[in-house]
Amino acid sequence: MQWLELKIDTTPVGLTPVSDLVEGLGVTGLIIEDEGDFHDFLEHNHQYWDYVDEDLMEAKRGICRITFYVEANDEGMDTVAKVRLALAELKKQRSDCGSLLMTMAQVDDADWENNWKQFYKPMEIGERLIVVPEWESANTEGRIALILNPGLTFGTGSHATTRLCLTALEKHVTAGQRVLDLGCGSGILSIAALLLGADHAFACDIDEKCVDVAYENAALNGIGKDKYTVRWGDVLSDKQLRKEMDDQYDIIVANIVSDVITGLAPQVRPFLKEGGYFLTSGIIDTRAEEVAQKLRDAGWEIVEERSSEGWFSYLCK
Repeated sequence: MQWLELKIDTTPVGLTPVSDLVEGLGVTGLIIEDEGDFHDFLEHNHQYWDYVDEDLMEAKRGICRITFYVEANDEGMDTVAKVRLALAELKKQRSDCGSLLMTMAQVDDADWENNWKQFYKPMEIGERLIVVPEWESANTEGRIALILNPGLTFGTGSHATTRLCLTALEKHVTAGQRVLDLGCGSGILSIAALLLGADHAFACDIDEKCVDVAYENAALNGIGKDKYTVRWGDVLSDKQLRKEMDDQYDIIVANIVSDVITGLAPQVRPFLKEGGYFLTSGIIDTRAEEVAQKLRDAGWEIVEERSSEGWFSYLCK
């Protein structure tokens, strides 16, 4: 099906009247972009990020925009004409709504769902692993194939923090082990551990949708719920989740952000077997030494350090 994508540029003050105008003409499913909301989110959610891509910051700069879609047919074009006339009238009535410029592009259903896939290709990682997108074919001879469809979650293998963890897991996972994956995203790390020989993995994430995604990815690799458990919740505060996690893991992996890692550092020891490893990643270089010191302060010995593209990973005992 062909669709028309319409974008209306406005101001923070103009977001509400423009939204009301468009919805009043029968259009639903509006996408609101507001630079103020973006910065507010960053300001109040420091625990979930350390680094924001400069291209993303630039893309959001000065943006107050409403996006909506109509079918590319006569009825859709009629709606577009009505919106244009209504915007012209609004501009006469108010001077605080910005340019009210409306731009239009034509898109296919497939564009929304599949265009991002062209950037995600099979990746050889370390000496034994190869991460293969579900929709790609690859020569996996001599390597352990990890088939993945990340959906809208974090964890494709393309980010340096994930590769650092996979490299460490490849070296240290042995047959029969139990692995705890904190902040699992797509499930890539815990699934890799199972493919590398671990006997069972427990994975959790603060994002509820990660449960379905991780289970689906596990199924793509022939892994069932008898070996893999996925739950959602905040591991720092959810007592029921922590109770269900059980204990006596050989490896605990946390590929998250610095503040969560330092928060976990004093708390995860009881879940680890004697001599087990606590593998951390997602640490931006500007905070690497700070995190390393807090790990030591919590009683951890850093036995391996890895870095790539400005990111650090620590393997602790």
